[in-house]
Amino acid sequence: MIKVLFVCLGNICRSPMAEGIFQHLVEENELQDQISCDSAGMISFHQGELPDKRMRNTASKNGITLTHRSRPFTGKDFQAFDYIIAMDKKNLKDIQILEEKGKGQKYKLMMMRDFDRNESGSDVEDPYYKSDVGFDNCYQVLMESNQNFLNYLVLEHGLTPKN
Repeated sequence: MIKVLFVCLGNICRSPMAEGIFQHLVEENELQDQISCDSAGMISFHQGELPDKRMRNTASKNGITLTHRSRPFTGKDFQAFDYIIAMDKKNLKDIQILEEKGKGQKYKLMMMRDFDRNESGSDVEDPYYKSDVGFDNCYQVLMESNQNFLNYLVLEHGLTPKN
């Protein structure tokens, strides 16, 4: 089983949306017996909360239901996941600071937009302080990046999507 963890700051906007989109794509391609995913935040301020209502609404209008409850990223995640995907450079740096606990483990640490054809390596902007358009834009960025990330996993691991 390939295990993927998406990470943002509070685990209420970007990373739960990334998780929801990715899970949707995995199921659409009937790969759920080969790939699983989760999400976490670098802070525990929102621990136990559902994703931001605006993000849930954006997901819903695109056929995705977000039910994840926010949880903080921990050192155990280095051992539990094969891929840790940061939403922005600050998250990446914070994960790297904690990374000593994960040295020698099998995971790969990457940025979500490493899989964006137009903005490779850029941050997934946090829509929290933006209008509804910011949430829609975040969805679009995450949809493209996740589709490309899934294609990468299929090639990297020799998976056979059913769709």
